[in-house]
Amino acid sequence: MWGFLAALISGALMSVQGVFNTEVTKQTSLWVSTGWVQLSAFVVCVAAWLFTGRQSIGALWQIENKYTLLGGVIGAFITITVIQSMGALGPAKAAMLIVISQLIVAYVIELFGMFGVEREPFVWRKVLGMLIAIAGIVIFKWE
Repeated sequence: MWGFLAALISGALMSVQGVFNTEVTKQTSLWVSTGWVQLSAFVVCVAAWLFTGRQSIGALWQIENKYTLLGGVIGAFITITVIQSMGALGPAKAAMLIVISQLIVAYVIELFGMFGVEREPFVWRKVLGMLIAIAGIVIFKWE
């Protein structure tokens, strides 16, 4: 149940954040806005670390698949592309396309067992669900 609730909260927060970041970008620049997002996220994480268990930072260097440490770099590009898509398409259209892209890429990752994820079998029902979601975007965008 917590996973379901966390996913709903995450989606809501991503939409609000995208709108906020787009507005900051309009008043500053893409790089200033993105830098602020990453810096403020870092400050929040350091504060949370100070008030919780304080696991060893040195554990980062013991991670087996070093490429997984690129999550922060990817996060910067996520911020940039969300800002640009929301500015160009508006929050609702951008969010729908972002979610469809996430769904497709996540399913491909599961199908091929990429990045250490357990491999899942191909299921036509899931592809049909994605096609219905894409049809929903077409209907939503239809004027």
